Amino acid sequence: MRRRLLTSTLVVAVIAVLLLGVPLGIVVSRLIVDEAAQELRAEATRLVGEVEYARIQETPLDPQQLEQKYPGRYIQIYERANPPKATIVGKASPPGHQMAEDAQSENGIYVRVSRDRDQVEQDVRARLLLIVALAGAALAVAVGLAIVQSRRLTLPLLDLAKIAERLGSGDARPSRHRYGIPELDQVAEVLDRSATRISDLLTREREFATDASHQLRTPLTGLTMRLEEIVAASDQPGVVREEGEAAIVQAERLTAVIDELLAAARRQRHAQAEPVSIDEVLIQQITEWEPVFRGLDRTLLLEGTRGLKALATTGGFGQVIATLLENSLRHGGGTVVVTTTQGDSYIVIEVADEGPGIADDIAPKVFERNVSGGGGTGLGLTLARALAAADGGRLELVRRRPATFAIFLRPADEDNRTRVVSGPA
Repeated sequence: MRRRLLTSTLVVAVIAVLLLGVPLGIVVSRLIVDEAAQELRAEATRLVGEVEYARIQETPLDPQQLEQKYPGRYIQIYERANPPKATIVGKASPPGHQMAEDAQSENGIYVRVSRDRDQVEQDVRARLLLIVALAGAALAVAVGLAIVQSRRLTLPLLDLAKIAERLGSGDARPSRHRYGIPELDQVAEVLDRSATRISDLLTREREFATDASHQLRTPLTGLTMRLEEIVAASDQPGVVREEGEAAIVQAERLTAVIDELLAAARRQRHAQAEPVSIDEVLIQQITEWEPVFRGLDRTLLLEGTRGLKALATTGGFGQVIATLLENSLRHGGGTVVVTTTQGDSYIVIEVADEGPGIADDIAPKVFERNVSGGGGTGLGLTLARALAAADGGRLELVRRRPATFAIFLRPADEDNRTRVVSGPA
C-alpha cells in the first residue's frame, strides 16, 4: 500500500508539474524575446530623436559616446542629406544570429539597432533551467509528503490489523489507540466496542458455566437422595414406588432448572413472569427437602397466609426457595420456618432458622459473588437474588441473628396485570 501511495502521488505531481511547467516555460520564453524586441525598438526610437536633435544643434554624432551609451548593440544610422550620411557603431553579429529593430523619422533619418540573439536565448535557457529546478523541488516535496502521509496511513492500518488479529485469538482488551485520522479513529472505536462486547460475552459465558454448575447441584443432590432411598428400601415396594415418583419429580425439576438457566442466559426470563401459586411451589420444595432435614433431626415448617399468588416463574421462584433451604441446612440450625404474608405492594416469603446467624463482616456483602462464610462456593445467594430480580421481585437479608431471608414478589392481579420489568435487586 505504501508503494502504491508513493507511485500515485508521484504520478499526480508529475502531471501537475507538466501541466503548469510547460506552459509556463513557453510563456516565459516568449516574454523574454518580446521584452528584448521592445527594448531594441525603444532604443531605435530614442536614437532617432537624438539624431534629429544633433542635426538641429548642428553637432556631429560621437560614435564612441553612442557605443558607451548602448553597449552590446550594433547601430546603423542613415541620414538623407546631400550628400547622404551613414554612421555605424558597434560590432555586427554573425548572420542568422541577429535580432534587429528599426525606426525612422519624416526628416529622412533611419536607425537600425541589432543585438546578438544568442544572449537572448541564453537568458531564456537560464529561466527555463530555473523553472525545471523549481519543478524538481516541487516533485521532491511531493515525494517527501507522500512518504510521510503513507507512513501515517499504513502504520495505523498495520496496528489495526494486529488489534483485529488479537481479537480473533481471544484477547478482548480494548486498545484505546487513536491516530488523529477521523476514518481510522472510527475503525479503532468500532474495534474497541467490539472488544468490549466480546469481553462481556466471554464473561457471561464463564459466569453461565459457573452458575449452571451451581444451580444444577441442588436438584442433583435431591435426586441422589431419592435414589439412595430407593436403594435402601429395595425390599419395600411401596416405598420404592413413592421414592421413584419423587425422583421423577426431581428429574423434571432438573429439566426446569436447565430451561431457566438457558432463558436467563438469553435475558428472556423477565418476559415469562406469570401468576404462580405460592403454596404449590413451597409445598413442592418442602416435600423435597423435608426428608433431608428429618435425617438430621431438624424440622421444616410452613406457616402464614395460604392461597397467595404472585408474578414469578415457577422454576426461578422454586430455585430461590431451594437455595435458601440449602443454606439453612448447611449453615443454620434448629427448626426452619417458611412464612408467607400479604403486604400492600408485595407478597413476602420469609425463610428463618434457629442457627448462629451471619457474621457481621459477611452480612453487608452476603449477596456478592464468591462471598461465603462457611466454605461454600459463594454463588448461591448471588444467583438467587438475580433470579428474584428477573421475576420483578427482590431477595433481602432482613435479620442477621438468627438468619432470616425474605423474598418480595409482586402480587398477581388477574383483572389488571402489569408487565413485570426486571432490574437490580
